[in-house]
Amino acid sequence: MLIKKGAEANLYLEEWHGRKVIIKRRNPKKYRVQLLDEQIRTYRTVHEPQLMHEAKKAGVSTPTIFMINLVDKSIIMEYIKGKQVKQILNQLPNEERIKLCRRIGHFIGCLHKNGIIHGDLTTSNMILTPNGKIFFVDFGLGEFSRELEARGVDLHLMKRAFQSTHYMHAEESFNAVLDGYAEVVGRDEAEKVLEKIREIELRGRYVAERRREH
Repeated sequence: MLIKKGAEANLYLEEWHGRKVIIKRRNPKKYRVQLLDEQIRTYRTVHEPQLMHEAKKAGVSTPTIFMINLVDKSIIMEYIKGKQVKQILNQLPNEERIKLCRRIGHFIGCLHKNGIIHGDLTTSNMILTPNGKIFFVDFGLGEFSRELEARGVDLHLMKRAFQSTHYMHAEESFNAVLDGYAEVVGRDEAEKVLEKIREIELRGRYVAERRREH
C-alpha cells in the first residue's frame, strides 16, 4: 500500500515474512540521462542504509534495514509505530514541547559529532513512538561530512521547518533544539554553527533582494 509519494522515492507499507515493513522504492527520473539516473538511484539506495547504520552507532534510533534490492532500487526496513513529530508538536503542553525539542537537538548533536549530516531535518522525518522513543527517518539526502557549512545547512533546514509548520512556537522550539545540540557538541561548536546559520539566512535574503531588483 502506497503511504507516501515523494520527489525522490515512494514509501509502501507491506507485509514481509510475517511482519509490517516499509519499502522505500526510488523511481526513475525521466528528466535525467538514463545512465546517470541509474547511478544516482543505486548510490542513494546503498548510501542511505550506511548513514542509518552509522547513526545507530552514534546513539540515534533509526529503522532497522532488512534488505537492499539494487535491481529495483528499493530498501526494506522496519516499520516504526508512532506519530511524526510534525503531527503532535503544536498540541503538546509548553514544557513537554521544550523537552522534546531539547532531545531532538541532542540527537542532531550526536549525528553531527559523528560526521553524519541528515540532509532533510524536518519534524516530518522524526517519529515519536508510544513509549517516547524518537526515531530519525529518511536519510536519502544525507551525507558524511564534518564541514561547518553542511552542519549549518542541516540545522537551518530544521529552523525553517519550525517557522513554516510550527510558527507559533518556532523560536522557543529551535532554541531548545540548540540547547540540546550544545550539550553534545559543546557551547563553542554550537555557537559556530549558529553563526553559520545566520550567514546562510543573510545569503538567502540577499538572493531574494537581487531577484526583486531584476
